[in-house]
Amino acid sequence: MDYTSAGVNIEAGDELVRRIKPLVRSTFTKDVLADIGHFGGFFDARFETMRHPVLVSSTDGVGTKLKIAFAMNIHSTIGRDLVNHCVNDILACGAKPLFFLDYFATGKLNIAVAEQVISGLVAACRENGCALIGGETAEMPSLYAEGEYDLAGTIVGVVEKDAIIDGRAIANGDVVIGLRSSGLHTNGYSLARAVLLERYRLDEYIPALGAPLGSALLEIHRSYLSAITPLLERKLVTGLAHITGGGIEGNTRRILPKGLRLVIDWSAWEVPPLFRLIQQIGNVSDDEMRRVFNLGIGMVVICRPEHATSVLALTADEQSSIIGRIEAA
Repeated sequence: MDYTSAGVNIEAGDELVRRIKPLVRSTFTKDVLADIGHFGGFFDARFETMRHPVLVSSTDGVGTKLKIAFAMNIHSTIGRDLVNHCVNDILACGAKPLFFLDYFATGKLNIAVAEQVISGLVAACRENGCALIGGETAEMPSLYAEGEYDLAGTIVGVVEKDAIIDGRAIANGDVVIGLRSSGLHTNGYSLARAVLLERYRLDEYIPALGAPLGSALLEIHRSYLSAITPLLERKLVTGLAHITGGGIEGNTRRILPKGLRLVIDWSAWEVPPLFRLIQQIGNVSDDEMRRVFNLGIGMVVICRPEHATSVLALTADEQSSIIGRIEAA
């Protein structure tokens, strides 16, 4: 017996590293101090232009959206979903991304598929100014179904201590502004699949969606970094919430100080057709839809009433709109 006959191909892993090295290097900033292949990634943390830098980190995965990628044999978008999701998480704290690390695990390594996945990570890291400084590729026979894999990642960013956004500045009377999502993002896929795949094929064109079902479900999780950064620079924000599992209310309530409550006007924006289709086909209640899905709002910005016009103008490309307010509880 040897490792290959046991199901682990070391040579395939080495070949993958050889292929992805040039891609990964393309994400490196001047602060990355070593090539990939070491036991750890090196990042220069002097932050000479900052007074009191605070590191902000987050870890996440893609969830059962992967099942759609497997079924459609499209693997180049999943990495972008993951990076953008993590960027948005630390962005909600006021942080800008510094570097990212990924974890790719599979039963039998398919080099071509893994290369596509990592190319998506690379593309999103470059778009977000984030260095991909390391990762892990794990081949574990019998743990994953044939042709399937899992993907997770960790991001580290930085923010000035006095610029941290944690909700403490939110006050009675503040305005709640929603920035549109690009679809389900990376949440609610277990329910969406259970409902929609009972009725439709992934390659079936759905007139209400204006696209095949699979394409609509694989829409890339949007990054809000370029939209939110100008708001942070102008100090227009009192709170930020990335709308993931738990929906608009569940995620926004996480940052509300005691004594305040969130009031959402659910008629303030048009819910995209994909969510309406899920609700109609699955006979899903309003409460469940609001708890599971983002319903077309991917990021929430909370600001003072006098700043609402400026926030809306600066985020117009995100189809932003006022969706609620903050009141005394």
